[in-house]
Amino acid sequence: MDETSREASFETLFERHYTDVLGYALRRQAPGDRSSVDDAVAETFLVAWRRFEQIGPDPLPWLLGVARRVLANQRRGDRRRSALAQRLRHLPEPPPAVPAPGLSERLHGALASLSAREREALLLVAWEDLSPERAARAAGCSAATFRVRLHRARRHLGDRLDATDPGPESAGRHSGERGAPSWRKETTR
Repeated sequence: MDETSREASFETLFERHYTDVLGYALRRQAPGDRSSVDDAVAETFLVAWRRFEQIGPDPLPWLLGVARRVLANQRRGDRRRSALAQRLRHLPEPPPAVPAPGLSERLHGALASLSAREREALLLVAWEDLSPERAARAAGCSAATFRVRLHRARRHLGDRLDATDPGPESAGRHSGERGAPSWRKETTR
């Protein structure tokens, strides 16, 4: 069967049996749950398209069997999500984020202001003591991408720390004078 005749046969199948499959799904779902019904009907016809060659001469029973299995999968998924929500409701609240011992409020605030990717890059290298190559594997990117991310993270951290302490050392950093920025002195103590 060529592609054009397959599409035409499927369109005929869809037009002839859409309302039957829709009615079947509506009668088996909770009232007011129209989006689940629409999803089930769509998935039923998706399966029919994928397995079109398996549909026999009387397609309605085959379609209703597929719809029955799709609806059963939806109900199982709903039960799993509901059970998970129940378990999560009974878990204790996570403790608030506490700065690491010895980490200044200023540095903690600057780290918190970074994007999650930048913060993760810095923490993998500084606190987890991973090389950039190993940290890249942990972050799920190439070593080159990770090095760029780490470079930007260090630059953004420095900018944020300098913004919270506009002393003479940090002013010199941007004006071309030599000397370590104040945040570097703080992190090496």
